[in-house]
Amino acid sequence: MAYTSGPMCAVELRRGGLHLTGTALSLDATRKCELSFISHAHSDHIARHERVIATSATLRFMAHRLGRLPAALPVPYNRPFALGPLEVELLPAGHILGSAQIRVTRADGRRVVYTGDLNLTPSLTAEPAQVARCDTLIVEATFGHPRYVFPSKESVLGELEAWVRKTLEGGATPILLGYTLGKAQEVIKFLRERGFSLCAHASICDIAEMYREFGVPLEGVRRFNGAIKEGEVLVFPPRLARSPTLGKVSPRAFAFLTGWALDPTRARWHGADAAFPLSDHADFAGLMSYAKATGAREVITHHGFADDLAKALRQDGIVARAIGKPLQLQLL
Repeated sequence: MAYTSGPMCAVELRRGGLHLTGTALSLDATRKCELSFISHAHSDHIARHERVIATSATLRFMAHRLGRLPAALPVPYNRPFALGPLEVELLPAGHILGSAQIRVTRADGRRVVYTGDLNLTPSLTAEPAQVARCDTLIVEATFGHPRYVFPSKESVLGELEAWVRKTLEGGATPILLGYTLGKAQEVIKFLRERGFSLCAHASICDIAEMYREFGVPLEGVRRFNGAIKEGEVLVFPPRLARSPTLGKVSPRAFAFLTGWALDPTRARWHGADAAFPLSDHADFAGLMSYAKATGAREVITHHGFADDLAKALRQDGIVARAIGKPLQLQLL
């Protein structure tokens, strides 16, 4: 079911995810469909579609995770192309390597942008996000609640480095829990540049090798073989925090790397000794400023705190609603 805003709602919410109204194009569909744009290759944004539009890096990561893709169109950033009556362009989203926003210009000139996961803070391993000017903005609201305002990345990384050094000086192995694709590679690059010896789970090393294929230097990381050498920092996926293999690493201390670290209980959920709000998503303030910078006359929020972000945007005088909700007009 689609909800209208003006003459036509820009996007529909279907079982497999979002779909651009009146076109064949889905957006980060999680069920197999005829044609989908994929903003990035995290597992909650991908599926084996008949045809895929994405950047070369995203397609490389997808093939690694899903196997050979039936039909894929690799698209460079800032290179508009025709898709039937539509003009389509991909712009960097700043989330992970290869992540992209899509801007679709309809035949009537209406520009619709879907951000996917967005990060406005410069990343050590991803292309910097660009502001996508548009008429309708469809934005992910993962951290779209006012309580999520991150400290500067510089300060977070500084605190992380201090914790790692203190843990090593205390004779324990620091184990950093970061997502296999994106977060792990960024923290590896940061710590290698500061002279630390690093060891990582095989899945993280595999992705690091692909990052190198796309020009991101991530050399000097040893593949974990069940044993840790003195002075090494271990980088592991959060899902394996309680694995028997890590149980053999002793003494050890865990740190969880996530924007959700702003919630004090998150570290305890993962059995971590510390948590650092190192995020590859925009925070509330970033989402608000980005929505305004696009010049969009209409903003549609989805995922995460969609209702809260839409409400805050309306309070700032922007026409906004959460996906699947009727537009609430302000009385002037």
